[in-house]
This record gives sequence, structure tokens and C-alpha cells, in this order.
Amino acid sequence: MSESVHPAVRARALHIGYQNQTVLRDISFDVAPGEVFVILGGSGCGKSTLLKHLIGLYEPIEGEIWIAGENLLAAGGEHRRRVMQRFGTMYQSGALFGSMTVLENVRLPLDAYTDLPERAKTLVALSKLRLVGLAGSAEKMPSELSGGMRKRAAIARAMALDPRILFLDEPSAGLDPITSAGLDALINQLSERFGITFVVVTHELPSIYAIADRVIMLDGRTKTVAAEGCPHELRTSAKDPWVRQFLSREAHEHRAA
Repeated sequence: MSESVHPAVRARALHIGYQNQTVLRDISFDVAPGEVFVILGGSGCGKSTLLKHLIGLYEPIEGEIWIAGENLLAAGGEHRRRVMQRFGTMYQSGALFGSMTVLENVRLPLDAYTDLPERAKTLVALSKLRLVGLAGSAEKMPSELSGGMRKRAAIARAMALDPRILFLDEPSAGLDPITSAGLDALINQLSERFGITFVVVTHELPSIYAIADRVIMLDGRTKTVAAEGCPHELRTSAKDPWVRQFLSREAHEHRAA
């Protein structure tokens, strides 16, 4: 059975927490192949925590996570390694190694997971840098890059193994509006050109409206999903007035973020 039959990402009845504290409960959703899917919500609602569970950094208290038809939580050893190679991740800070050049950073997944010749690894890494508009920055150090360029380099590294799914944690955080819009355009380009599935954590409304096919909105008060759907439609027709106000950037003094 081909991967396209399965959701790219499937979460079922996730209960996430630490010790006796519940962060999120009863979280279920599917992400279709090729979709740009955004996880949003107020500060402290558990967006980045959910993403860290989806990529296998943490295990939920209960529930299931499926990546392209493979049960991530049930996979072990070499099987888990193969499942993990199906996706790439860009962390909020970019997480580039400061002692390595941009090219060396992008090559890291190829060094870790492939037996390609050295020249082939370099050529693949250079091709990913070209895709994100950083062809001329291969030999620079991360400290020489702007914030937006570091985010682009991190996306290039996440793409090194040609995954069909990319997880991005707050890609626009700390960027000015013009740089952020350029990053949104890059996400749309990669989605349209290569059919990559994106799962993006963000609370930046301009980015949400620019890139999202569909969103889930987490509610920090109930610790569940408050709404799911197209953000443009939810802004006007969500049943929960808090969801409409959030997506319209309206103040509401009675609801915790």
C-alpha cells in the first residue's frame, strides 16, 4: 500500500503531561499528504510541546502517533530509525551548530544516515541551500547569517534526506515582517513545487493566513482543541467566540491565553 493512502501525520487521543500535570488531553487530528497544517493557540497552550511529541522527542501518557502509516510509538530499533527519516524538523532557534559552516550543518543528516560519497553529500547539501536561497552562504558560519537566513539554513538541513514531511517550530519567531513574509513564501513554494507536507507551530496571524490550508487551535484553558478548519472560515464562523476573536486579533479580557 502506498504512503499516499495514509495521512501524512495522524494523532489519536493524545494525553500529554508531566508527572501529575496535564498539558493537553484528547488531541486527535489527521494531516493530509501535501497539506500545510498549522498548530496555533495562545502562549503556554502547549503548541511546541505537542510538536515535540509528534516528532518523537517525548512520549505521550496515552494515545497514538502515526507517520505516513507507521506507528511511531510502537517502532523500535532500526524500524524507528526509518520512521524518523520520513520527516525533518526545524526548531524554533534554528539549532545550527556555531562551530560548523552552513554547508556542514546541512550535511549533518547525510553524514548520520547515509553512506553516500563525500562529494555526493556536499552536492546534495548545496542543492538544498539553493532551494532556500542560500547558495552563496555555504561557507559562512551561522553567526554571519541574519535571523531569517538561519531559519532558511535550518529548513535546508531538515530537507537533507528528502523527507515528505517537515515540522517547523515557530519559523517566524523573532523575524521582522518582511523577512517573515519571505519565509512564508518559501514554505508555499516548497509545498507547491515538491508536495511536501508541513506541520507548523505558530501564533503569527499573517503567517497563518498566508500558508495554512487548515489549522487546529489549542485552548490553554480546557487543554483541548478549540477549533479545527480553514483559518479564514474560522475567523468568521467558529462557534467559540474566543476563536473568532483570536483570529481577528481582538482583545478579550475574560479568557486566558
